[in-house]
Amino acid sequence: MSPRAGNAGPRTLAFVESPVQLLNVLEWAHTRAPGAELTLVVLSPVDPMTRGQLRRMAELARKEGHTIRWEEARGGATAPFRTVGGLTTALRQAERVVMGDPFSRYVQLLLTITRAHDLVVVDDGTATMEFVTQLAHGERLVRWHRKGSRPGPRDLLFAPVSRSARHRLTPTPGRQVSVFSSMPIEDVPDGVTVTANDFAWTRARFGPPRITKGADMVGTSLVETGVVEADRYLDAVRGLAKAHGAARYFAHRRESAEKLHRLAVETGLQIVRPDLPLELIARRGPIGRTVVSFPSTVVHTLPLALAGTDVRVAVCDIDPAWLTEHASPRARGFLSGVTGSARDVHRLSAVASAGSGRGPRAAQLTWTVQRGSAVPWYP
Repeated sequence: MSPRAGNAGPRTLAFVESPVQLLNVLEWAHTRAPGAELTLVVLSPVDPMTRGQLRRMAELARKEGHTIRWEEARGGATAPFRTVGGLTTALRQAERVVMGDPFSRYVQLLLTITRAHDLVVVDDGTATMEFVTQLAHGERLVRWHRKGSRPGPRDLLFAPVSRSARHRLTPTPGRQVSVFSSMPIEDVPDGVTVTANDFAWTRARFGPPRITKGADMVGTSLVETGVVEADRYLDAVRGLAKAHGAARYFAHRRESAEKLHRLAVETGLQIVRPDLPLELIARRGPIGRTVVSFPSTVVHTLPLALAGTDVRVAVCDIDPAWLTEHASPRARGFLSGVTGSARDVHRLSAVASAGSGRGPRAAQLTWTVQRGSAVPWYP
């Protein structure tokens, strides 16, 4: 077991806004900074599903010896002022700042305050690939599904802070910038150090899992972010579930209850709402012998978390016909790149649309995993 945090090393302040970010801070601390004096600041969102997963991840972090500071960062109009004001002293004293989402306006604002000479970016999923590319090309920081769209009034208002954050994330003789990532990163900015995340902490703490004979599917929030048409997505899930004999569908934390209800009724899949990031759920098991996913972070992370097992990860391409008319011009190329750059996965062709085919079916009881047990979830 790695040394507990808080014994040695520089004062480190980590900011996370999602369960995956918190998981990757734990992976970074295990691999790159054992013994670091680490305070994890959770900038809590309002979404109940995300908050629940963050609470569970915070429990795991405390067991590793890290200090947790929970901030209701979005709890009303005055919350940002209270949060930033309360963190100012800690930011100025920190020698190292770790962040999970450099695109976050909250994180960008906090970067303008810190004097830390060591900045670390850990994965917030596939967005890390886009961040590194934009930093290397000197572009403004904007999420991939919004790239190519016209900046809104809030973007223009926040532009000076965003430019300042990008400047802070550029290495100088007195400031080092590093990226800790499980993503394939090729276009590395000058002076930025990239270290591979192989999920050593996850594999050391959990598993190996019990593997079932069937297949599991992994959900995505591409419908909720306005990239993929809902009907096309449901058709694709139905086709993949039938082709691979999948019985369970692990929902993304941002998937809407309405969409998940439709999936349960129209596909017969058992919907699972995980209470931890999928990498931990899969490592603890049980997990299907085949895991089917659309282009997303898990096609890169699951093969690492499940290394040494017989689980096969299969990824299905997104057919350009599934994209909405509002999808960013960058969407098609980015999603294709996520699939094409994935290692140790089986690549599937896009599922042809099967039409509506939505005859009445009995709704199946669905479940959510909670603290290692299953309880009913009614959409």
